[in-house]
Amino acid sequence: MKSLDGIKFAEMVQMGAHHLYQNAAYVDSLNVFPVPDGDTGTNMNLSMTSGADETEANVSAHIGKTAQALSKGLLMGARGNSGVILSQLFRGFGKAIEKEAEIDAKGLANAFQAGVDTAYKAVMKPVEGTILTVAREAAAKGVEVAETEEDMIVLMEAFIEEAKQSLNRTPDLLPVLKEVGVVDSGGQGLLFIYEGFLASMKGEPLPEKNESSLDDLISAEHHRVQDFMDTSDIEFGYCTEIMVRFEEDKAPFDEEEFRQELNPMGDSLLVISDDEIAKVHIHSETPGAVLAAGQKYGSLIKIKVDNMREQHSAIVNDAPQAPAKQQKTKVPYAIVTIAMGEGVSNLLRSIGASYVIEGGQTMNPSTEDIVKAVKEIGAERVLILPNNKNIIMAAEQAAELLEIEAAVVPTKTIPQGMAAILAYNPAESVETNKANMTQGFAHVKTGQVTFAVRDTSIDGVEIRKDDYMALAEGKIILSTPEMMDAAKKVLEGLMDEDSEIITIIYGEDATAEQAEELQNFIEENYPDAEVEIVEGKQSLYPFILSVE
Repeated sequence: MKSLDGIKFAEMVQMGAHHLYQNAAYVDSLNVFPVPDGDTGTNMNLSMTSGADETEANVSAHIGKTAQALSKGLLMGARGNSGVILSQLFRGFGKAIEKEAEIDAKGLANAFQAGVDTAYKAVMKPVEGTILTVAREAAAKGVEVAETEEDMIVLMEAFIEEAKQSLNRTPDLLPVLKEVGVVDSGGQGLLFIYEGFLASMKGEPLPEKNESSLDDLISAEHHRVQDFMDTSDIEFGYCTEIMVRFEEDKAPFDEEEFRQELNPMGDSLLVISDDEIAKVHIHSETPGAVLAAGQKYGSLIKIKVDNMREQHSAIVNDAPQAPAKQQKTKVPYAIVTIAMGEGVSNLLRSIGASYVIEGGQTMNPSTEDIVKAVKEIGAERVLILPNNKNIIMAAEQAAELLEIEAAVVPTKTIPQGMAAILAYNPAESVETNKANMTQGFAHVKTGQVTFAVRDTSIDGVEIRKDDYMALAEGKIILSTPEMMDAAKKVLEGLMDEDSEIITIIYGEDATAEQAEELQNFIEENYPDAEVEIVEGKQSLYPFILSVE
């Protein structure tokens, strides 16, 4: 194979996306922290699927145009840091060949190298031992081989072999990977994409998983009512689909009981299961709660959440006869933030957030989700608060795409987001507000309680699956079977003589009585501190604690 055109490259993209999709759950399992939001595989899969869909819709024999379609789809669909980095890799790739109708082995190798250069520039502090390292070392090998080799399949084989070796070396570059005994999850996801590319080049099929019967039954549900309703009439706005692979050490699965548990969460519910897998379709306002319900029985191996209000609006707007609703009034300034849990969202709105995007742990919104939220508000200036370290890069990418003044306040937790909003001043410029809001959350300390999804050992802490973990400023300080012990340990790790205000945000897996028990613990041990309790209704994290 001496040349590559846009048609063949589009086939490679589809094969790469499919191979990643098949193995997304495995990539998720490689996340270092044993928390239930290890979602590198999910984020990369959703990002690559967006790129593949855009490519399929805009296939051209001109490889430069096909590569630009991939770049656009990835850019808008990018979720999480891994998804953003993936989008940057193929952004540089597409830019390098945008004027080429076909490319040869050297052109392919140089395009991969251009992608690496773009991705490294996009990351403020590149960390070696990650997806960046795998991409860089594979690209360097490709450029080397292309000097003497014209066969693109031979080139790709050498490229992938180096990617595998680079992936195997990641634990030597990141000690935490070696401690936990895994390779880098993002690098593994990228390797799956590359392997799909090669299989397509060689005309070899990838192994298929026999899950079609469940997929077919779910896809049989059709929605034909768009023309007879208004977008504001949609009560449950998120079309949520998950697939759960059962695990022996999780709760025994009963299809009817599971259906009854999900029924209050929305409508259009469909639950189908066999001996190994359950597939769920539901329209819900709280997709995070659906995900958490499924995790009680095993691993989530497929997640799909669509905003039906956005979809319906797009369908209606395409129809000239559709009556237009009242226009939203433009606002001069807006704060867009991300949170999971009805109570947390209401809290953020009450203190000044203009728009709260449903998302966070297990469900990172894409670049496009953030862009659409800002456009829906119609603001002239906007500040974006991610409230999650894995959403910051997607938020920054969204800010670059917006045609208005926009800045990202790099909040990594809900408590930081709360403090940042309180420091907002509508009379100040975007840049001044960003600086003041960033300074405003600098003094806030965050504690979290969640559960372990596997046995491991991190920073000398022995962790057992299903134990509760106490996280103080993101660091695991205790693993225990008792949730309240973990919550109290978090407070002990965060409190000092200057601590004055403690906010207890309790989630779906905690009770008001347990929150009050924690309040009593604080009042007994830290009598000068002021305590506030909020029913956050967040999933996965029974307690989120803010200490100021």
